[in-house]
Amino acid sequence: MARHCRRRLLILSVSTLGFFISTFSAVLALDFTGPVVSVLDGDTLEVLHNQHPTRIRLSGIDCPVKGQAYGQKAKQAASELAYGKEATLQTHGKDKYGRTIANVMLSDGANVNHTLVRDGWCW
Repeated sequence: MARHCRRRLLILSVSTLGFFISTFSAVLALDFTGPVVSVLDGDTLEVLHNQHPTRIRLSGIDCPVKGQAYGQKAKQAASELAYGKEATLQTHGKDKYGRTIANVMLSDGANVNHTLVRDGWCW
C-alpha cells in the first residue's frame, strides 16, 4: 500500500509541476513589444501586438479621465510620452474590463507608469 501511495504522490507531483511550468510559460508569453498606436486616456493605451491593437491599462496608477479636472492634460502627457514609440510591456494579467495590465517601458528606458506619476499626472 505504501508503494502505491508513493507512486500516486509522484504522479501528482509531476502533473502539478507540469501545470506550474505551463502556467509560468503562459505568463511569460504575455510580455511583448510593439508600437503605441493610441492613447485613450492618461492610464490607458493601445499597443500593436500580432498586428492587432491590444488595450493596455497602466499598472499601479490612476489618472483623471475625460470630464475630470486635468483629464485631457493627463491624456496629452501620456501621448507626448508614448504615442508612436516602441514599448515593451511587462504584463500582470487582465482587469475586469479585459484590458491587459502592464508596466510600459520605452526603448529609451523610460517607464511610462513611473514618469506619469513623477510628473504629477497620475497617482
